[in-house]
Amino acid sequence: MTRQPPPVAAPFPDDEESRYTRPDDSIPGRIAFWFSVGFALLHIWFNTLGTWSELWTSVIHFAGFGFLCALLYPALQAKTPMGQKLVLAVDIVLGLLALSLFAYLYFNELSFYRRIQTTGFAWHDWFFTLTALALGVEFTRRTTGWIIPILIILSFTYITFWGRHVGGMLTFAGLRTDTMLFRIFYTDDGMFGTVARISSSFVFMFILFGAFLMRSGAGAFIIEFAQVLARRMIGGPGIVAIIGSGLMGTISGSAVANTVSTGSITIPLMKRAGIPAKTAAATEAASSTGGQIMPPIMGAGAFVMASFTQVPYLTIAAVSILPALLYFISVGYYVRITAKRLNLAADEGAGKSLWQVLKDNGLAFFLPIAVLVGLMIWGYTPTYAAGFAIIAVVVCSWVTKNPLGPRAVLEALALGTRNMILTAVLLVAIGVVISAVTISGIGNTFSLMIGNWSGGSVLVAIVLIALASLVLGMGLPVTAAYIVIATLSAPALADLMTRTELINVIASGDIGSSVGAMLTLGAPEHAALIGQPMPRELAAEIFAAAPPEFHRMIVEQALSPAAITAALLAAHLIIFWLSQDSSVTPPVCLTAFAAAAIAGSKPMATGFTAWKMAKGLYVVPLLFAFSPILHGTLWEKLEVTLFTAAALYAMAAALEGHMEAAINWVQRVAMAVLCAVLIWPVQEAAHWVALAVFFALLAWNVMQDRRGRAVVVA
Repeated sequence: MTRQPPPVAAPFPDDEESRYTRPDDSIPGRIAFWFSVGFALLHIWFNTLGTWSELWTSVIHFAGFGFLCALLYPALQAKTPMGQKLVLAVDIVLGLLALSLFAYLYFNELSFYRRIQTTGFAWHDWFFTLTALALGVEFTRRTTGWIIPILIILSFTYITFWGRHVGGMLTFAGLRTDTMLFRIFYTDDGMFGTVARISSSFVFMFILFGAFLMRSGAGAFIIEFAQVLARRMIGGPGIVAIIGSGLMGTISGSAVANTVSTGSITIPLMKRAGIPAKTAAATEAASSTGGQIMPPIMGAGAFVMASFTQVPYLTIAAVSILPALLYFISVGYYVRITAKRLNLAADEGAGKSLWQVLKDNGLAFFLPIAVLVGLMIWGYTPTYAAGFAIIAVVVCSWVTKNPLGPRAVLEALALGTRNMILTAVLLVAIGVVISAVTISGIGNTFSLMIGNWSGGSVLVAIVLIALASLVLGMGLPVTAAYIVIATLSAPALADLMTRTELINVIASGDIGSSVGAMLTLGAPEHAALIGQPMPRELAAEIFAAAPPEFHRMIVEQALSPAAITAALLAAHLIIFWLSQDSSVTPPVCLTAFAAAAIAGSKPMATGFTAWKMAKGLYVVPLLFAFSPILHGTLWEKLEVTLFTAAALYAMAAALEGHMEAAINWVQRVAMAVLCAVLIWPVQEAAHWVALAVFFALLAWNVMQDRRGRAVVVA
């Protein structure tokens, strides 16, 4: 008899929704439901047919989600009925203040632009711009905790007050308070600027699309589909978790949501199959963490990345496919090795066939995603593509056992809007931090610091960024951690990568006359060698001697625009991947803790196990910097994927002391060496030799496993 999965939890757009919220059947909950329906329809309209200004849509976006946040996330969790009424009254006032921000903009925008040139801020300008800032602080406190509000306050006051009192490289003369308020309310670098527009358009439409898929029964289909694919595999329930979490990641883009939804089914399955509770929970946590990096929906950070790099989202999703598959494969290695070490057999049980599962719900899941991707390939914007994909979900559901009627459509609209609250207030409020970084130039300062600390080494810079992402990830949601780190360090990392490529070009001698002339200004003693093949060390010395004001010109003229863009995209992808590590890295690893709660295992032990299983988060980003997996030919990408897949298995074997059969310390060291050779950018011949040695050792180990099983049977 086939086990029917329970209803799947709704996807949350970021790290958690564990904070207290008012119940759906309360008066605020019912008001929020109908407001959410209308607000979703409004977003669909101004993302497809509307012609409102970007500032208007951004302010409306924050005003509406601020109102919902005030209704659903109480300021305090009062214990007494009188206290609850008092808190509700305060929340209603704050919610109405949030809505009043658009009224202020609607009636005062044109007069404000005239007034700012003559008399400056009026009293109502002060009131509403300060209100926007205060509400951003308060709503992020309610949804994410204290870290982001403190960061916002520090950023604002750094520009307006204490920056001038800081010595050294971080000093800043400061701006007047009204100037800073103008910047964060009215300009592209502030609360209602670029990141807010990304939130109100791309992010909202994709989260709404995911909500429609979930309401159509996609969660149950994903689990059934994964169970069919993994039925006869060793460690099958663990593979179900990996496949299920990977597919769930295409519609939720959230690690904790993945864990809660798929883990409630897969973790008990793994435990019943004989996998220890700690390992079962860690498998689910590591698999669910991959949801943010799994195309076609990679979480809010990917849309922000598209804006930062000016690389189309579809391109980012396309180049992320192979790296994401490598990550899930690496988790699968640990599952198989664990199952082999515990002598767990494959499940040969009967159940639905693959055709039956696809016939029941496959069309309603895969066709809308195909519509989404196909329209973006055809040239439609992601917002239009998501809108048509939502229509496809509704239409396709009519041929399944779970058709979406009017009530279900309303529920999906409300679900998508509610799931967006945390991300919306976060992405709008974080604009204050971005504004402070842009105005003060502190991003350039951090770039210089990273360049100095790394000594010009890309690898050292990546290690420094990994440490920073881990520390920030302890207190920030993944998306916020990515935005902050990318704003501060992505330019530095991209510069280091382009400098490495530039030195290779100078060493090859393949440079133009204008580049040669600029290099000669700094190193006239090497004028005869410039433009000729030379050692990399000499090329680096010549570039370092060039006048600093020419460095950017040399890079732009010596390298193609495609190479410079590729380096910038690689830098952002490295940071995006590394910012996921806080989900599974102790001491604060919310995804692992959520899985541990389901499995009944010790949270910290689960976190360390998940950290070990998710090592792909650290290995794969190295490929972005040191291999052609992002920008090479198809053959080069597949070649890198093959070498890395073998390297990840070798790493798992070295850490676990087991392959298909147990291995000794000598073999573990050999596997560690092979892992390093297969990943490191050495000569291609060395990669093929290492791969051959790896397969030889694997074949020998398989033979040992078969002989051992034959002895047991005899």
